[in-house]
Amino acid sequence: MSFKMNHIHLKTPDPEATAKFYVDTLGAMIVGKAGDSGFRLDLHGLSINVTKHIESQTRDQVYGIEHIAIDTDDLDNVVADLKANGARILEETQVGNGRRVCFFEGPDGVQLEVLELDK
Repeated sequence: MSFKMNHIHLKTPDPEATAKFYVDTLGAMIVGKAGDSGFRLDLHGLSINVTKHIESQTRDQVYGIEHIAIDTDDLDNVVADLKANGARILEETQVGNGRRVCFFEGPDGVQLEVLELDK
């Protein structure tokens, strides 16, 4: 049996604003619609669905996710761009293996982590 990542689903009261954030801040591309008012995004190979609560869904629905992590080869420029665009920087640090990382806040309190690729 094997597995691979399919998608991350973000639920938000404002799918359009959330999708715009991922497009404008992280270079995601809108690749389709998700339901009546949602979007399907491609975040550099990671599929993200962004929707409101789904009326037909019977299980409990929550907003957000703890964090999404992506790699970059230029953390300094990414952090500078985030700051220039008014992103709320939560932490800039190094993880155990010495990789530099930056946590910042996206829409609806979702935390994002950008990790510098090993050089």
